[in-house]
Amino acid sequence: MTRGLRLGILGGTFNPIHLGHLRAAEEVREALGLERMILVPAARPPHKDDVPDDPIAPASLRLAWVRASVAENPAFEADGIEVERGGRSYTIDTVRAIGARTAPELPVFAIGQEAFAELGSWREPEALLRSCHFAVMTRPPFSSGALADWLPKCARDEVLLAPDGLSARHREAPTWLRRIEVTALDISSSGIRARLRASRSIRYLVPEAVREAVEWSGVYGPAGAR
Repeated sequence: MTRGLRLGILGGTFNPIHLGHLRAAEEVREALGLERMILVPAARPPHKDDVPDDPIAPASLRLAWVRASVAENPAFEADGIEVERGGRSYTIDTVRAIGARTAPELPVFAIGQEAFAELGSWREPEALLRSCHFAVMTRPPFSSGALADWLPKCARDEVLLAPDGLSARHREAPTWLRRIEVTALDISSSGIRARLRASRSIRYLVPEAVREAVEWSGVYGPAGAR
């Protein structure tokens, strides 16, 4: 039961999950005093297409890896809501479903600054801004700047920026946006996939709890221990 909990959501393809994802989630949780962080792997991300030489791992594998990655952190939880739903994964559907569980508390959606700047291309962006709070995370190598620097056009008439530019509140809904600076771990899923294709080590880039499973899956390159 999550009703009334101060809860954060970190969605993503997690192709595969890595230490940068987990550290960012932990720092958002700590900065905002959240009781729990929910990591939600997308089934079929609408902004990413599978390509033969750089595939998206099957959703069931990505969900299993996320679950194994968070198993030892009691404040973290993996949620298969989008995998179980199937089809294209839309954040507004997930936020509404999880928000119904946490009511009257609204969930906090953690999002990287680059993705936030593209929010206008997401499904029902104005509804999203009314349905959850936003923790806008800095992303290396672009860790400086104010919230206004990344504010998408769809949000400009919806929110009122604070004088310091580090936060905003919705003009009508009881939601807010905050800039959260997170540790600049310059790790990317695409870089990890490239290493696997080249039969190079990914040790200390992904959680050790899933490293061998990712390697042995053969999804991203030759199967076998490295």
